Amino acid sequence: MFNQQNNDQTQNTTPGMVQMNKNHGGHELFDAHEIIAGIISMLDQYQMYDQHIQDPELKDILKRQSAFVTTMYNTIVGSFTTGSDPQVPTQQYKMMQNNDIVYGLKPGPPKKPNQSISELSEKGLSAYMLGQTKSLATLLAMTALEMTNPVLRRVTADSVPNFIEMSYEIFLYQNKHGYYQVPQLNDQDMAQMLQSYATAPQGNMSH
Repeated sequence: MFNQQNNDQTQNTTPGMVQMNKNHGGHELFDAHEIIAGIISMLDQYQMYDQHIQDPELKDILKRQSAFVTTMYNTIVGSFTTGSDPQVPTQQYKMMQNNDIVYGLKPGPPKKPNQSISELSEKGLSAYMLGQTKSLATLLAMTALEMTNPVLRRVTADSVPNFIEMSYEIFLYQNKHGYYQVPQLNDQDMAQMLQSYATAPQGNMSH
């Protein structure tokens, strides 16, 4: 009798388990856990940065990015747990910075690690934020290549441009304030580099 009940239970639970296994590959499950944990880490660390940011402009960037990424998190978790289209589709992040970039290097004191929390500044805090968004852009791009579930794959891939945009917004903020300087080649070297390639003729490939 016990064996019979055991078999019945196995039969009742197996179909659901098989269906779930068909929905996600094993490698994909590990990748999804990694990106979800990474997004949680970003949101948690943004809360810590927020306590030390004095500049209203950087604080506004942090608040807008946190709100956007929280919605993104819910979208990814929804598609991960159900394998179906999430209730809130992937949104498009809109940055507030303009595209003006300051080129060239200006002399300044050499960098070194802070000796205490009191030395935290917008320069460092914005760099930590940039590190978070760049890491997630890379991670999501890599994991999207390994996804088997089409919905989760699309949601993950569609989130990559948003982290690129957030990274660019932080870079522009840093550049404007002289925290992220951009060196250039001299005109002759730049011209030579830009003229290094020629377009290929378009035509039918021979068989």
